[in-house]
Amino acid sequence: MKPPNWLIGLVLTIGVLAVSTGAILIRLASLSADISGVGFSLVIAASRITIAALLLVPTWPKIRWQNLQPGAIFYAGAAGVCLAAHFAIWITSLSYTSITVSTTLVTTNPIWVALLSWLWLKERLSRQTIIGIVVAMTGGLIIGLGDITGATTGSNPLLGNFLALMGAWTVSLYMLLGYQAQGRGFGIGGYIVVAYTIAAVVLFPIPLLSGVSYTGYPGLVYFYLLLMALLPQLVGHTSFNWAVRWISPTLVTLAILFEPVAASFLGYFLFGEVPSLVVLMGAVILLVGVAISALGSKHKHT
Repeated sequence: MKPPNWLIGLVLTIGVLAVSTGAILIRLASLSADISGVGFSLVIAASRITIAALLLVPTWPKIRWQNLQPGAIFYAGAAGVCLAAHFAIWITSLSYTSITVSTTLVTTNPIWVALLSWLWLKERLSRQTIIGIVVAMTGGLIIGLGDITGATTGSNPLLGNFLALMGAWTVSLYMLLGYQAQGRGFGIGGYIVVAYTIAAVVLFPIPLLSGVSYTGYPGLVYFYLLLMALLPQLVGHTSFNWAVRWISPTLVTLAILFEPVAASFLGYFLFGEVPSLVVLMGAVILLVGVAISALGSKHKHT
């Protein structure tokens, strides 16, 4: 039985707020450790997904392996690898660029999903989707102009913005691979367990191989890592996956576009990050483009 619309709206709102804390908690963890850069970003990425995967261990016996068709495990595993890459790359971007720009660029995934579906699944792009892509790219160019003119805050905005964009590409691949896995018999719960576990297995050794330790940080750092696994990962992502069962994936995608807005507000409130007018204008145009593209998309996945 479909839940009432107010409940779906409430769950989506909670999901957006939970996901919006991701960039904030990453910044708080870095400030608490007094470390930034690739090494510690890998620790954050690996810890977040590993804790989430461990919290899901009790659900393993509930997976209906007998329902899986050939290729299901392969696609779920490949999605996990892409998720690992997404977290490693996007979390690193926050060491180099502002919260507003990073979260705006990483939520452009509806555009990349549409383009990948066109290339991979041979799905036609609607005129509205193409218009949305052009509008979003215009916004992206304006943000790039903000980098060149020094309007974007961060130690290396161009690098940070490119990493955030790569984060959007990898999460788009994660979504399409997940769509393939679920089309081959995985329920959403079983799929997430496998994808998160594979992502954790891939990510966990990388900091150690890079000579970065998981120990020796202030206690507050571990508290923020736990919150990352609970709020943006489990509460946020689970809310979206639940909502998409009852309403159009497009509406869920549009709801997720409020993440940069909420994250930017929190960034201003907690860290005094104020986007320049150029960056703000570019971000608004980019998000409008993504919304147009999402509304023109015929996809049944987010």
